Amino acid sequence: MRAAFEAAHRDRFGFVPADRPLVVESLVVEAIGRTDTPEDPKLPLHPEPPHAAGTVRLCNAGGWRQAPLFRREQLHPGQHLRGPALVIEPIATVVVEPGWQAAVNSRNHLVLSRYQPRPAAETVTTRVDPVLLEVFANLFMAIAEQMGVTLANTAHSVNIKERLDFSCALFDREGRLVANAPHVPVHLGSMGESVRAVLRDNRGRMRPGDVFMQNAPYNGGTHLPDVTVITPCWDAAGREILFFVGSRGHHADIGGRTPGSSPPDARRIEEEGVLIDNWLLVEGGRLREAETRELLSSGPWPCRRVEQNLADLAAQVAANETGRRELVRMVDHFGLDTVQAYMGHVQDNAEASVRRVLANLKDGAFTCPLDDGGRICVRISVDRERRQATIDFTGTSAQHPGNRNAPQAVCRAAVLYVFRTLVDTDIPLNEGCLKPLELIIPEGTLLNPRYPAAVVAGNTEVSQAITDCLYGALGLLAASQGTMNNFLYGNACHQNYETICGGTGAGPDHPGTDAVHSHMTNTRMTDPEVLEQRFPVRVEEFAIRTGSGGRGRFPGGAGVVRRLRFLEAMTATLLSSRRLTPPYGLAGGGPGACGRNRLIRADGRVIELRGDDEVQVRAGDQIVIETPGGGGYGPPD
Repeated sequence: MRAAFEAAHRDRFGFVPADRPLVVESLVVEAIGRTDTPEDPKLPLHPEPPHAAGTVRLCNAGGWRQAPLFRREQLHPGQHLRGPALVIEPIATVVVEPGWQAAVNSRNHLVLSRYQPRPAAETVTTRVDPVLLEVFANLFMAIAEQMGVTLANTAHSVNIKERLDFSCALFDREGRLVANAPHVPVHLGSMGESVRAVLRDNRGRMRPGDVFMQNAPYNGGTHLPDVTVITPCWDAAGREILFFVGSRGHHADIGGRTPGSSPPDARRIEEEGVLIDNWLLVEGGRLREAETRELLSSGPWPCRRVEQNLADLAAQVAANETGRRELVRMVDHFGLDTVQAYMGHVQDNAEASVRRVLANLKDGAFTCPLDDGGRICVRISVDRERRQATIDFTGTSAQHPGNRNAPQAVCRAAVLYVFRTLVDTDIPLNEGCLKPLELIIPEGTLLNPRYPAAVVAGNTEVSQAITDCLYGALGLLAASQGTMNNFLYGNACHQNYETICGGTGAGPDHPGTDAVHSHMTNTRMTDPEVLEQRFPVRVEEFAIRTGSGGRGRFPGGAGVVRRLRFLEAMTATLLSSRRLTPPYGLAGGGPGACGRNRLIRADGRVIELRGDDEVQVRAGDQIVIETPGGGGYGPPD
């Protein structure tokens, strides 16, 4: 029984759980008895061929053709016909496709079977074909989407299951991003570096069934709560890695000084949680549960809910297994050479698409001020003849003493996202988009910090500012809310994390959008019913912040007002931006309204909170967060 259970578990989830007692949850008993229902009698066979009652036009294989028409009552046992053909009867119509045959057996049943073998995999060549390019691009994206469905269905935490704060993607054998589902851009643009770090650190030592885990910001990670699980996909013989699949999920707590792993005053990375670099999560198909539990429980500030972390990690492994299994099916159908060739072709197509965009762009520069007095500077220099561009962040403020440092992978992710959005065709976001772009990100700045800098707000806040700065340099979009409005609260029993939507910036031909997650975040709000069921809070208000969008010929989108009442004592943490510097307008458009954070005590006292703050709340206290609006575009009429 155990062997059968472990085999079924490995097939579905990609690993075998550690030694645990089996629980028989239900027992199904099947009994087979004799029946008095008579069988259809066997009839004599008719060897002569059937006679068609006429012909009919059938559409098949992209064209119309004449095909014979047969009446079912005129077909007798022993007769058979080959497609293309049509068989009609009073209550049904049977289409017999080319390569198939219909035969009437001795009990007068019509049986369809294929008599010609399926087209061989070699019929699809490795040479790029424009139609197949679209087919493969969508197949790759569909696999990533299936991974996401598995992850959402099997995860335990609200953060992954309900808010969908995760991303899934496919990578080629060198760890280059090939395709993704429409998940979280800050994850997707940086995961490739994590995959390449695992490949670099384990080349020659990886074995089939191994799965790796990491969250290291200096090896492609974003911030410590974003944990990446990476699965190599091997050939049938287990000798060669063909692809990688990966999933990155935001764990509600990964340790650190405050619940939710986002202390607003952190100055070193270890204050933000457990740092995981090149960890073997599954070895040879067996989950290293005890060792991983020990890892998550280590350090000066270990994880607060290790069992939830382990459950979400198991879900990520299962999501990766879905991707691996579907890639194997693709290889079986099309052939390995074809699949690998089209992994390259979709990247080449993305590169060509970005080059076409660059041919129409102009040089530009922009400086984005930050609430703490720092700034992000970017200069975009376009070589239109060679269809290349240099994105230079020289002039950006030095490494932040606190946690507003964005790892270099986050900056790359923002650049990848912005230039992908400039492409007006439906292509996967992948590594090819970056090939025509040269990035200059000076070391020791807040966009390329040195270890052991704290980074939690750099991932969420600075990434949004980078995006706004790039759009500003291109002159294409006014500033959006420029923050993720990170709101974390918890105690020893509960921890929750949410990002709150706001307004987007207007452009030269469109207004901004009200109350949406934008740019580097693509998560959703937890349903109030789920939130109130899982955590001791009440949603008192969640409404559009009317009038918060910037004025302009095209106005900016409005932010929101979110008010939560606490039913238990908790530690609440806020990491937010654009509380002092408003989201700017472009081309004469007005700025959006700054955000605002307040604590309302149960006795009615109102306390203004900073953009980055930590406060102890008691039962009956409320926190009200007003998120920024987007900037307007063009002078108001």
